Amino acid sequence: MRAPTCLGIAAISAAIALAIGCGGTGSSKTNSPQGTAGNVQPISVSLGPNGNYANGLFTSVTICVPGSSNCQTISDVLVDTGSSGLRLLSSAVSIPLPQQLAADGKPVAECLPFLSGYTWGPVQTADVVLSSEKASSIAVQVLSDTALPVAAGCKDIGLPSQDTVQTLGANGILGVGELDQDCPACSETGSANPGLYYECGSSTCQATTESLSAQVRNPVASFPTDNNGVAIALPSVDGASLSANGSLIFGIGTESNNGLGSAQVYTTDQFGNFTTTYKGNSYPGSFIDSGSNGLFFLDSASTGVPVCGDASGFYCPASTQNLSAQNSGTNGTHGTVNFSIANADSLFSNSVDAAFADLGGPSAGVFDWGVPFFFGRTVFTAITGKSTPAGTGPYWAY
Repeated sequence: MRAPTCLGIAAISAAIALAIGCGGTGSSKTNSPQGTAGNVQPISVSLGPNGNYANGLFTSVTICVPGSSNCQTISDVLVDTGSSGLRLLSSAVSIPLPQQLAADGKPVAECLPFLSGYTWGPVQTADVVLSSEKASSIAVQVLSDTALPVAAGCKDIGLPSQDTVQTLGANGILGVGELDQDCPACSETGSANPGLYYECGSSTCQATTESLSAQVRNPVASFPTDNNGVAIALPSVDGASLSANGSLIFGIGTESNNGLGSAQVYTTDQFGNFTTTYKGNSYPGSFIDSGSNGLFFLDSASTGVPVCGDASGFYCPASTQNLSAQNSGTNGTHGTVNFSIANADSLFSNSVDAAFADLGGPSAGVFDWGVPFFFGRTVFTAITGKSTPAGTGPYWAY
């Protein structure tokens, strides 16, 4: 059984609550053509570097020593609209990126809790290149449990470390969510600061404040142009497929290929959440997240759909369930979403399939619209504070 993966940011305090969530064989569809414009990055749903990732949405990222031609391209990086910032495994990084230092000269590290685990490692600086777009000299996180001592506050969160390819299932995470910086509250002092950034000595690391300008940033927000959001376009998948190739398009309404068209705009709260209504009950705190590999929602008691006997993270109904729910933005936009949930054990019976349209599992109290939601749609993510033709972000549109 493959593992459920949820890369929405964990809500460890009100200050850092950004997006709360989880955590048979079919015929392959013909994939939609990928764009070749300078603001289009190829993406693919594949099995990932471990060869067993279900609904993993991957791309390649080029990083460079700032201001130089000393660069490398890293493949199998997860595309995640549920977080912001580039995080790369230290084992995948082969060029010497400058270490960020605090005012007292100590190296800076970060602990970022996702719902399925935490990432820990030093904050370093890189030029980040995606297609023809470049974010110059931005902070990135390099994941390692050994480069700097893991802070006690990070271990105390109670989540497993995801700092190896075996535990993360990827070579990194490309966070292209609704925030520019990954932890705005970390720039504050006192109890409002959730304590995700650290200054590290030789044996211990202490929580510290981190200015917005020094934080790990959404690379898209740092592009000179096409910097107000992204669109993810994936083809439809009929049941299960070997793979699904699509496009990550930068900018909203900035080029001829990234207009909203007929997409409906669903504005969100400051944490990137809207409301999903299911069987007459409303679930605020719901969200859209390409870093989650299924449609994760509620629990068996609420849905009547049983979980798998060998993995409670997925649903395993006796036959495919055809369901519907309604999403509502804070702007009053409403829209019905029809979706299906199949038996995960049956879906995974063919080990070569990577893309599953009907994969789902429980997520108490919310709807986490993961990768299956993206199949057959173009889904826009507008960055907070950035101007777009449909107004200022944050919002989702599809």
